[in-house]
Amino acid sequence: MNLTVDRANLKEWDKIIMGIDPGTNVMGYGILGVKGRKPAMIAMGVIELHRTDSHYLRLRHIFERVLGLVESFLPDEMAIEAPFFGKNVQSMLKLGRAQGVAMAAALSRDIPITEYEPRKIKQAITGSGAASKEQVREMLRRQLAIASENMLPQLDATDALGAALCHFYESNRPAASLKSCKSWKEFVAKNPDKIKGL
Repeated sequence: MNLTVDRANLKEWDKIIMGIDPGTNVMGYGILGVKGRKPAMIAMGVIELHRTDSHYLRLRHIFERVLGLVESFLPDEMAIEAPFFGKNVQSMLKLGRAQGVAMAAALSRDIPITEYEPRKIKQAITGSGAASKEQVREMLRRQLAIASENMLPQLDATDALGAALCHFYESNRPAASLKSCKSWKEFVAKNPDKIKGL
């Protein structure tokens, strides 16, 4: 995906947060702009990696693409999803390498990084650490007032945007405000400021 970024428009934001959902086949990214206490999506997308058979070439591609995103959007901070610990050790190692390479790209430009577990991101966005990726996607659409036609079908992209929004909430709200809720209805009732266009 070729991105054309208007650098002048980036200056309107007080802070820009890049979210990354690491992957070895598809890596998601989300760029969040913050003005005052209001976040908005600047961009989201995916980095396709499955066309390359070599794991090492994929790592190089991740580094180059993430560095390109950093240089295009000039983020102030990066939020990255921590690898999910599964039973397949080889898959975990490859995912950890992909995450590390993405982090190295940000660190090469002195961008501070915060890592979040998947449950923490889901909790921040939906009020439930057990929410599905589809629920996270829908809540992001509502919270950030994103038009349905601008939502990408790849959940990797919305997972990355979720990491960025989680970081925004964690950085700007007391931990006590992120209430654990038993249902979506309860979450909406307790967090009306997070819901747009319901």
